[in-house]
Amino acid sequence: MLSYNVADLLRSAPGTSEDVDIDVPALPFGDGLDLTRPLRGHIRLTSSGRGILVRGHLSTALAERCARCLGPAEAPVSLELEEEALPSVELETGLPLDATDEPDAIRLDRHHVLDLEPAIRDAISLAEPIAPLCRADCPGLCETCGADLAADPGHAHPEDDLDPRLAAMAGLRDRLP
Repeated sequence: MLSYNVADLLRSAPGTSEDVDIDVPALPFGDGLDLTRPLRGHIRLTSSGRGILVRGHLSTALAERCARCLGPAEAPVSLELEEEALPSVELETGLPLDATDEPDAIRLDRHHVLDLEPAIRDAISLAEPIAPLCRADCPGLCETCGADLAADPGHAHPEDDLDPRLAAMAGLRDRLP
């Protein structure tokens, strides 16, 4: 799905590029990353002389839980991808290359195939919102009983539910205009 044979691009002069449109309906990322929209965007693969430079913009949406009401929420995610993928074997001889200098770099497999799925999965994880909301004006849950305030906007509790430690604050509230 997100794998590309880049052997011809590795043989090309530095600066040679190839444009790729991405439209993937679903990816089995796991780790709690469930896509609700297809992964779409555009990437450019460019020969850097020593590997392949990957640049692009992708977008999708994640299935999340609302941080206020704990209901389902959809979180749009926009990604900027910029990585350099290095060969794991020499192009002409097929001999393994030393990967100890740059152990965190993306590596092409021994058939010169670039697999972007791990890099995209990592980028989506980093772009995932910290506190997704089902809607911008979500009122959340009642602090006292946990009732959904969106389903019951008139929800209230009698004053005797007031924490006795806050009684002085309630008296002050009543005296303010």
